[in-house]
Amino acid sequence: MTRIARPEGVKARVAPILYMEGACGVRLKADDDVSEIFKNGRASISLGYIGIHETINALYGNQHMYDSEALREKGVAIVQRLRDAVDLWKEETGYGFSLYSTPSENLCDRFCRLDTAEFGVVEGVTDKGYYTNSFHLDVEKKVNPYDKIDFEAPYPPLANGGFICYGEYPNIQHNLKALEDVWDYSYQHVPYYGTNTPIDECYECGFTGEFECTSKGFTCPKCGNHDAARVSVTRRVCGYLGSPDARPFNAGKQEEVKRRVKHG
Repeated sequence: MTRIARPEGVKARVAPILYMEGACGVRLKADDDVSEIFKNGRASISLGYIGIHETINALYGNQHMYDSEALREKGVAIVQRLRDAVDLWKEETGYGFSLYSTPSENLCDRFCRLDTAEFGVVEGVTDKGYYTNSFHLDVEKKVNPYDKIDFEAPYPPLANGGFICYGEYPNIQHNLKALEDVWDYSYQHVPYYGTNTPIDECYECGFTGEFECTSKGFTCPKCGNHDAARVSVTRRVCGYLGSPDARPFNAGKQEEVKRRVKHG
């Protein structure tokens, strides 16, 4: 409730365009409190979560949740419990609490480091140096894109605050029909889906394709170039396409990206 308490006592005059001139759909007087306009579903405040994969490992051992229908159901049940909680908070307070399936960049590293400091290195949980985003399938699990979509499909209906599903693919510019087929399948099963294909480029030797991902960064597989000023590297992180050559990932996220397998 700390975030909700912040606008309490804030007057409309602090942002006239937003609160007095209609940008937020209201025309308050200068000394009116702004907090009341955020009730009744007008704005959302989200509960985020990561690491369903690691949670199942911690609770039930080392069997991969993909390979067990019972463990799959446990994962969905955990997220359903979170959704039930935010629905209750919304009913109790009038504020639009929602559940956000977080695609974390920094938190995947930070939470794992904090837990390692407290609990030590736990196999299948803290030993990788990162936590898996939200409800996503373990990035190292080699499955076809359709099965990955099916595995994740039960979760989006619970995530009324947002989510993303995605698939990792090799260079398939000569087989666009296959990519279109995956898009068609995703359209029928999940509301938001991204496809990641390699489009890296080396300005030293002219290579285009996928650079090698290491713990120290990205390297051209043809000439070994890893000068950030002489390469273009693109990766999807937190749902957005970014350039880790220009803005490097933290250690945990770099390790996660390094371990990603192709689904095509």
